[in-house]
Amino acid sequence: MTIYIALLRGINVGGHNKIIMAELRNSLEQLGLQNVKTYIQSGNILFESDETEELLQSKIHNKIKDDFGVSSVVIIRTAEEIQQIVSQSPFSKQEISEADNTCKGECLHVALLPTAPSIANSDKFLSFVNERELSVINGRDVYLLFYDSIRNAKLGNNLKKLEIPATVRNWKTLMKLSSMAEEVKHMKSE
Repeated sequence: MTIYIALLRGINVGGHNKIIMAELRNSLEQLGLQNVKTYIQSGNILFESDETEELLQSKIHNKIKDDFGVSSVVIIRTAEEIQQIVSQSPFSKQEISEADNTCKGECLHVALLPTAPSIANSDKFLSFVNERELSVINGRDVYLLFYDSIRNAKLGNNLKKLEIPATVRNWKTLMKLSSMAEEVKHMKSE
């Protein structure tokens, strides 16, 4: 069985698309997903399955729509892909430390996409990079480093230029999801 992490877009944000995580876990268990765990209220779900990413995306999206009346983009990564994201940050420790010292809120984020953006759309998006907002696109993942704040940031506001739906998670959330996946792997190996 593969350990997957599903990241839902726009769940429990600003009072919209409210879903109680215990109810979400129960709903997804009905799909046959194993070891379903959630982390915080924004729709981060760790589970095990033998099914493909594409099939799981469709099944989870439809189940959430049917059970909760919410149509949310579902982005899926394997545990290994999440671990690669956190181990391959394109920003130096010094850059992250400097940004952390000046940023209001979290400075490091990753926008996760279902597919890699086109070169043309990537170039459009990257044209908004400046000395206070940095970004590196690595396949389906867009690393974002903010020296001020993600709120009202040109990069954050222009993710739509990629023309692919994205869901953004801060670094602490990705580190926690990676840690949760490691715990599941460790339990399986005992």
